Amino acid sequence: MQVIEESESRVYGADNLKNDLSELIAKYNKGKVFLLMDTGSYQHCYPKIKGMPEFNDDNVIVIEQGDQNKNIEAISKVWEFLSTHGADRKSTLINLAGGMPCDLGGFAAATFKRGINFINIPTTLLSQVDASVGGKTGINFHGFKNEIGVFKHASAVLVDVDFVESQDEENICSGYAEMIKHALIYDQEEWEVIRDFDVKNADISELKELVVKSIHIKEHFVKADPTEQNVRKSLNFGHTVGHAFESFAMKKGRPVLHGYAVAYGMIPELYLGNKVCGFPMDKIHEVIGLINSVYGKFEFEEADYDEFFYLMTHDKKNEANQINFTLLEDIGKIKINQTCSKELIFEALNFYKSV
Repeated sequence: MQVIEESESRVYGADNLKNDLSELIAKYNKGKVFLLMDTGSYQHCYPKIKGMPEFNDDNVIVIEQGDQNKNIEAISKVWEFLSTHGADRKSTLINLAGGMPCDLGGFAAATFKRGINFINIPTTLLSQVDASVGGKTGINFHGFKNEIGVFKHASAVLVDVDFVESQDEENICSGYAEMIKHALIYDQEEWEVIRDFDVKNADISELKELVVKSIHIKEHFVKADPTEQNVRKSLNFGHTVGHAFESFAMKKGRPVLHGYAVAYGMIPELYLGNKVCGFPMDKIHEVIGLINSVYGKFEFEEADYDEFFYLMTHDKKNEANQINFTLLEDIGKIKINQTCSKELIFEALNFYKSV
């Protein structure tokens, strides 16, 4: 087990998952340990650690899979389990799963008895490069993405890229979207590396190197601004429109994976960057070429624009009743706290539909 990144959370790369996890439990846990999974990770990932003496029926919690279950009912189930199975303030919750249970489990740990330790073991590419690091926890509420939550960093994050081998192509592509975002906000060199990576025929050894670099990029911004007061807002690129797409799709009963929504959202936000900050149009079309080839198109009608705008007004980054965007002047040149008129946002949605 080697240290990948040192920040608010210590991020480790796994060599031997069972041994490394036992070492982390001994290092960070001072009370009873609990393990949280969703139904997907229980089926596909739990077998990799099953049989460890630290886990039994009295300390394993399983919630339903899917972002539609990232809600108050699920977190209440986690709180109830902890409360009725003897958890105290010295207990540790281990989240073995993708991004949704890492977010929800982190929030459960942050709020149970005013806060217990938690360890993330992200099992999807998306959670390894995004959800498991950075300290954002929370749940969806009344149809709004991550409406309720707190900043609380995991005590440790254990990354085992071998989990990705069991993922389907769609979920690998979902994680790749956040890697695209990281590259675009970081620098031209990283963009070219990510752009040229064949995600649909992913080489795991090459992917491991890219995951480590993507974690470094995210933590570069998190270290500089842990509670998102300024430069950490760079990581929100693609998310203002992307979260609106994601919430809209869920309401319509055709949910899309988070990474797909972010990928779709980057295109109108690049267009806004062109109009507000001068982002080069030729580079927009370069990004569009990659995104359309990997993710296809998100289908919607002009009649849906007002609904998208309404969803954007509930974005957590907004200030003074203005929709707040992170836009790009160029690759690696970030402009936070940018506002755009409703008319310009609709123009950007028109642009997305046209390309």
